[in-house]
Amino acid sequence: MISRRLALAVVSGLLLTAVNLPAQQTPDADARQAAELQRLRTDWANLSRYREANAELGDPTPQEQRVVFMGNSITEGWARHFDELFPGKPYIGRGISGQTTPQMLVRFRQDVIDLQPAVVVILAGTNDIAGNTGPSTPEMIQGNIASMAELARANGIKVILSSILPASDYPWRPGLEPGPKIVAINAWLRDYAAANGMVYLDYHSAMVDDQLGLPEELAYDGVHPTEAGFRIMAELAEAAISEALAP
Repeated sequence: MISRRLALAVVSGLLLTAVNLPAQQTPDADARQAAELQRLRTDWANLSRYREANAELGDPTPQEQRVVFMGNSITEGWARHFDELFPGKPYIGRGISGQTTPQMLVRFRQDVIDLQPAVVVILAGTNDIAGNTGPSTPEMIQGNIASMAELARANGIKVILSSILPASDYPWRPGLEPGPKIVAINAWLRDYAAANGMVYLDYHSAMVDDQLGLPEELAYDGVHPTEAGFRIMAELAEAAISEALAP
């Protein structure tokens, strides 16, 4: 029988993977890690992250064409530039660092549907490939994204399915060779969107290099975009939103 100490070590190791933290830390990092592990135990999908902001936001006005961007750290970082990249637009970022598609699905009603947007832009899947919350098959990733899309459609929200951004490796989980896996899931996203009358937003083709990754000028760590990367994404997103809102 596995010992209690060994079992705790295994669980701790899985949680470390989920929050993208190395095993050895400074004292401050140890404290942050402990707080994050506690949050994962009590609020796995991090529903608390945007709960107050959602309450303060209120309902859209009759003329407002609100757009919610659902995603992970890429969306979270991008949203800090929304005022500059989308001036005057009612665009709302609901990204959370490190999140996988099952976590997004859990919070989809609170962080998307309840905000009553006209459009949702879903960017998800790379952290699943990285194994942030455990092993995920392509079918699991596809099912979670399809479920979010179907929930949105059932509530009268137009759906934009974004390609996963290129990545030739993950700094926090090296050696997984995600590039071809991303290409395969993007092909499914494109086909699913076409079959269901949704918009496919192809960041990948506009940003990929010859290693199936992001070039240095577009990503500071091979995964998270620079300002130049976000500008490319913004132009593509605006075109996709216009397509989704077209009569």
